[in-house]
Amino acid sequence: MTIKKKIEWRFSDLPVPYPEAVVEMEARAAAIRETGAPEMVWLLEHPPVYTAGTSAEPKELLEGARFPVYETGRGGKYTYHGPGQRVGYVLLDLERRGADIRKYVHNLEEWIIRTLAHFNLCGERREGRIGIWIDRGAGREDKIAATGVRVRKWVTYHGIALNVDPELEHFRGIVPCGIMEANYGVTSLADLGVTATMADIDLALQKSFEDVFGD
Repeated sequence: MTIKKKIEWRFSDLPVPYPEAVVEMEARAAAIRETGAPEMVWLLEHPPVYTAGTSAEPKELLEGARFPVYETGRGGKYTYHGPGQRVGYVLLDLERRGADIRKYVHNLEEWIIRTLAHFNLCGERREGRIGIWIDRGAGREDKIAATGVRVRKWVTYHGIALNVDPELEHFRGIVPCGIMEANYGVTSLADLGVTATMADIDLALQKSFEDVFGD
């Protein structure tokens, strides 16, 4: 008989340096696979940093000297992490969850969409564009959350980044997710008039995760 372990939720109130978070994620992912450690969702913030996914191109890094830049094994292009952005690192055992990576990515997006709905915001997917978008009207759409996934031996890590109240100007140092069109930008809950605290966001993220992933 296999006993299902409860997912561990970890909340970091102080910014966690990006390299430290990666080391910890990789160690936990290995423990989940090798020793049956509990799955984990880790909600945190990072000091300002740019990260490069496996599809990032050098020309998309516009101000490389502004913040530290780290190459990472997740999918996608360049993204920004910093204070005011809630990052959700998700470490799940997909082997016991159907071994379907496409479904997993869809569920990450659904997690963000349902979280935004708690604050009366309509987040949407867009064909050919990664992440979750907000329709601002008059043909303008702004990205409010990013996704980036890595899977090793059917254990996931990396995850999502939701813009709560980051310094949006910091996104100008990169071409976010490789999207250059003038009518596509970046937004946040605060930019849209939502004054939720990080604790409010964490509660909504936890509730929506349980709704989507069933834990």
